[in-house]
Amino acid sequence: MKSWISDIESCGVNIDWCQRLDELLPVTESFPVQLRGIVDSLRNGKHLTVEQGILLWNYPDLNVVASLATTSRNARFDNQVFFNSNLHVNQTNICTLACKFCAFRRGPKAKDAYALSINEFIERIRPYENIIDEVHTVGGLHPEWDVSFYESLFSNVKKEFPHIHIKSLSAVEVKHIAEVSGISPRALLSRLQNSGLDSLPGGGAEILDDAVRDIICHGKESSDEYISIHRDAHSIGMPTNCTMLFGTIESIEQRILHLCKLRELQDETSGFQCFVPYPYLPDNSRLPEAQLASGNEVLRMIAVSRLMLDNIPHIKAYRMNIGDYMSELALHHGADDFDGTVGHEEIMHEAGSKSVVGYSKSQLTKFIVEAKGLPVQRNSNYTKFRRFEDDDYDAGIRLPVSTTVGD
Repeated sequence: MKSWISDIESCGVNIDWCQRLDELLPVTESFPVQLRGIVDSLRNGKHLTVEQGILLWNYPDLNVVASLATTSRNARFDNQVFFNSNLHVNQTNICTLACKFCAFRRGPKAKDAYALSINEFIERIRPYENIIDEVHTVGGLHPEWDVSFYESLFSNVKKEFPHIHIKSLSAVEVKHIAEVSGISPRALLSRLQNSGLDSLPGGGAEILDDAVRDIICHGKESSDEYISIHRDAHSIGMPTNCTMLFGTIESIEQRILHLCKLRELQDETSGFQCFVPYPYLPDNSRLPEAQLASGNEVLRMIAVSRLMLDNIPHIKAYRMNIGDYMSELALHHGADDFDGTVGHEEIMHEAGSKSVVGYSKSQLTKFIVEAKGLPVQRNSNYTKFRRFEDDDYDAGIRLPVSTTVGD
């Protein structure tokens, strides 16, 4: 079947994936002794413990961990790899905070500070309107924009482009806008949902440990506030992604505990659709104490995430951060989502990313095929899927590439 649909919670996962995983795993006795308890937990559908997560992280043979993660991925999706047609638009780089790791933020008086008007925002989308189905928008914490501004922004975008899914606002933006507006985060999300906001992208989790957050993003939402805001979104039927920024100052245990906090909320709400781990990019930001993640760590983080987050459907290889080559490798370490065509992106590129934007579908699917995956185009909330075959590639169609802000 070339096209199919799914519900918003299962997100295209094979309905019998637990049984399939049991069947795909080799006999437990074939694994090293120290991994057999983990294999049995996977086989029996039990959450891995913090101790088991740390054991996987420290296990010297990454290939074995990758094999477990890939088997877990295959049980859910076979060799399908998902992508969508999307565009990033960052509404402002003006921010009341100054997180140490952020290269995107500007003060209001900076020469390159900007704040898009609603019309400017719409005009950023217009060249792409016939070739995308999602606009992904996050930005700084503008000191003056309240709920009324965002209601107007989203409703006008929906009026102009009713077919485009709006994925917007990280948890700290939700907190900030709610405070500026004098309302609760849940009330804010409800009003914005009625104005056209479809989902939250999940950014801003960083590491869900307040001791780490106090150093790398002082003043941002707390760990509990991040979880609470996503709980609020899920409670009104708004799906979200979730993320992790790793490679700053956190310990391995703090990374694993971060995964467990996300998993616990997912047990409660089933509202997370995709987990997006990405390493800190240090080129243009101010965190000299950062440990920095190696390529091995990036792949291990993806593999361990797939095994720990057994209740979150998708794991994304975020190529805007880790690049095309590492993203291809990630598909052999448990990742199943290859992000999208991404017509424009600023935040990761300000931090030093060299990833190409504006790929056509044929260019994007070429990477997936080279990694022995079967490319499947999805919509934003993983409810509609279309399998791509050779005769479907739009080799002659390329996304127009947006210029940098101010051009």
